[in-house]
Amino acid sequence: MTTRQLPASTVSGLLGSWMFSGVPAYRALADGLRLLIADGRIPPGARLPSERDLTDVLGVSRTTVTSAYAELRDRGYLTSRRGSGSVASLPTSVGPSLGVHHAPGIDSVGLYDFTCAASPAVCGISTAVAEAADELPAHLATPGYHPMGLPVLREAIAVRFEERGLPTSPDQIIVTAGALAATSVAMRALTSVGDRVLTESPSHPNSLDSVRRGGARVVPAPMSQDGWDLPLLEATVRQTAPRSAWMVLDFQNPTGHLMDNADRERFATALTRTRTTAVVDETLVELALDVDQMPAPFASFHPRGVVTVGGVSKSFWGGLRIGWIRAPEELVPLILDARSSMDLGAPVLEQLVVTRLLADREDLLADRRAELVERRAALTEAVAEHLPDWRFRVPSGGLSLWCELPTPVGAALVGLAERHGVLLISGSRFSPDGGLDRFVRLPYTSEPEDLVEGVRRIALAYAPLQGTSPSRKAAMIA
Repeated sequence: MTTRQLPASTVSGLLGSWMFSGVPAYRALADGLRLLIADGRIPPGARLPSERDLTDVLGVSRTTVTSAYAELRDRGYLTSRRGSGSVASLPTSVGPSLGVHHAPGIDSVGLYDFTCAASPAVCGISTAVAEAADELPAHLATPGYHPMGLPVLREAIAVRFEERGLPTSPDQIIVTAGALAATSVAMRALTSVGDRVLTESPSHPNSLDSVRRGGARVVPAPMSQDGWDLPLLEATVRQTAPRSAWMVLDFQNPTGHLMDNADRERFATALTRTRTTAVVDETLVELALDVDQMPAPFASFHPRGVVTVGGVSKSFWGGLRIGWIRAPEELVPLILDARSSMDLGAPVLEQLVVTRLLADREDLLADRRAELVERRAALTEAVAEHLPDWRFRVPSGGLSLWCELPTPVGAALVGLAERHGVLLISGSRFSPDGGLDRFVRLPYTSEPEDLVEGVRRIALAYAPLQGTSPSRKAAMIA
């Protein structure tokens, strides 16, 4: 990350009125700077002013600034680098000991797990597996490698795009081992080391990691409370001319926002001007809960410059590792070449299962949506009751609430919540460039009673951070 110097005058302006009666000056200064770093207004990697410069601008003693910097280093918000002075950072030691390969539902037995925005399997999977097993013998005489996917599944996926108003040939579909694999393949095909890739902030962490592991440089565009800031998106595209963009426009993960047709057209126009190819993740597109008419697929507005990825992990079951890519025909050979060094196709049996599920899509997804509406109601009511100072917008689809806390204590809350039997992820995990510690994502994918009890326990963990008592009901049950 590039180190850039923040002038003392800039830091002073960001701090505003930071001194409080009854609080030692050095601690008030440390708290003010900590909030700026945790919120992202001082980005991680930025170099703070020298102690001498900040002392002169703030009009305090050198000891005050020295002590404040020392406290921030102790808490993980400053690091010292040779030749770079004091550099803003985020703590890395606060959080649950889940490990990199945490498996929700297995590693979290006996805990209330809010780390995974994915539901258990829909009811029809066992039947689909049995029917697919009957079809499997017809495929056993072949080598079983299908780099583009089984024709019957590609046809079913193409038909669904057609139903949504986007003309699609099965020859434009490439079946992959999940939507994340689709993202990795598409980004490998479209970008080279050092290329800029536009993303939202916040965004899906695993997908961001996939973009970065390919050597691309992430260019984040912050979202507002109401969704995408179109003027900012247009300006970012114009100024950076990214080679690609990775976006979630349908019930964006984690915010739940849905981009309307007018903004899609406007954004597509901006991408066209810079010849930027977008990779748009539609994994959540089938989970509309309160939408009368879904917007058109983004590829409708930029037919030659959009690669669409999707999958069944959110709609049917994460245990079915089947995803897909819909690409302009001229990009299909390029994507297949990029894929050849990663794998030679998705499992045949699982492709047959998904083909069956897509045939029964309407009934299966109706049940899934009804289930999510009930769970969303349970979660929103519980948060409103037990955490009344948390702000959130009820999403019209998707799988989670994006909750804003009054102060950036998300990382601390993660550690405290685990002591109460709750697993959380701080908003900073969803930030491409640090910050967002004021936010927490709460998926509504568990049973309603588990969501309610989990939120009650979060309230117990959260109370000490605010110096308040839990809500009356939470305290009575504890």
